[in-house]
Amino acid sequence: MPKPPPASPPHPRERSFDAVLCDLDGVIRFYDMTEVTRLEQAAGLPPGSTAAVGYAPENDLPLLLGRITRREWAASIVRGLTPRVPLHRAQALAHAFSHAGFRADEPVVDLLRRVRGHCPLVLVTNAPVWLDEDLAALGLDGLADHVVNSSRVGIAKPDHRIYEIAAERAGAVPGRCLFVDDRQENVDAAAALGMTGVHFRGVGDLRTALAPVLTQRRRPRPVRPPGTRSASSRPAAGRTC
Repeated sequence: MPKPPPASPPHPRERSFDAVLCDLDGVIRFYDMTEVTRLEQAAGLPPGSTAAVGYAPENDLPLLLGRITRREWAASIVRGLTPRVPLHRAQALAHAFSHAGFRADEPVVDLLRRVRGHCPLVLVTNAPVWLDEDLAALGLDGLADHVVNSSRVGIAKPDHRIYEIAAERAGAVPGRCLFVDDRQENVDAAAALGMTGVHFRGVGDLRTALAPVLTQRRRPRPVRPPGTRSASSRPAAGRTC
């Protein structure tokens, strides 16, 4: 009896995920509300009163869909506060809130920078039209392969379409995407599309979720035609840091 042909060697282990989709605010970026809190105390308002007005859907959603400017958003906050405080205090609070400083969580950023060596990273965020300026201020304008900003695409989480846009830009099917967000409703919406959702509560959650990604084989570097240079090696005339 002839011997069966030798078994084919096993294929290399597939990547655990083909893309990582990650939220920005509450995961990577955090706002400093010290000045807002000080002004609220001076006005006799409970902490968080300004945020409650600024993030109310009727004020926040038009901003996140790119329909109003920062000035118009601040004006809506003033209107929401003036029944409770004098106009000058409402204006000061609205300005402080709409121009609040922010920082990036460096341990989270470090983890995400490592992701790009293994699979595409896409930021999926409900953010205003000036997001690119904010990312540049943080030194994060090159953090991700793509940024899907609600105010640019006209769709906000948890609408399923923004997740589909992100997966398409990553070149991955939803079922091969890892999605990270600090809001459970956004995680649930991603999971409904077949994505693996992670509810972020701290860097430990992210480290655990990314462990399979960071141990999978590295993505191949793109091959450039002979004689071409990478973007980083080109003259940076007019570039500012």
